[in-house]
Amino acid sequence: MSIYDFSYTSISGGVVKLSEYAGKALLILNTASKCGFTPQYEGLEQLYKTYGERGLVVIGFPCNQFGKQEPGGDDQISEFCKVRYGVTFPLSTKIDVNGENAHPLFKWLKAQKPFEGFGKGAKAKMMSVLTKAKIGDSDIKWNFTKFLIDRDGGVSGRYEPTVEPQSLINEIERLLGGAK
Repeated sequence: MSIYDFSYTSISGGVVKLSEYAGKALLILNTASKCGFTPQYEGLEQLYKTYGERGLVVIGFPCNQFGKQEPGGDDQISEFCKVRYGVTFPLSTKIDVNGENAHPLFKWLKAQKPFEGFGKGAKAKMMSVLTKAKIGDSDIKWNFTKFLIDRDGGVSGRYEPTVEPQSLINEIERLLGGAK
């Protein structure tokens, strides 16, 4: 099984097969509109604009499983992302990322890269306390957990919400084949 065996329903309607992105690097993450990490939309959009022509696709998957921070419907979510953050990258309909009803893509992603910690610093410590996270547990711990996929469809890395989008630039450059 590979990432190209999965599909998702676009927030604007219609099924999107991930095989349509074969040969591109992907940044896949769960999102929420009312989260302390929501401003990351800005950095994600910047990555998409900067690296999209070179082969990076960012795909956001709205999820309401963490603090009920994505309460709106798909139309509200889409409008919020466009108006507040100028989001042009693809978004899916709202999904679950953990539990019995987790989207199959996220079940697969989590199996490829389990949780390895939030890193260091005050935000990391706060998230560890908030989520009671355990190293090696595969579940998504909070909104804005990111998975970077290489051009061959392999999971290159898992990045927790405490990792800002701009800090992924070196890894994105590596996956895309170096500097501009």
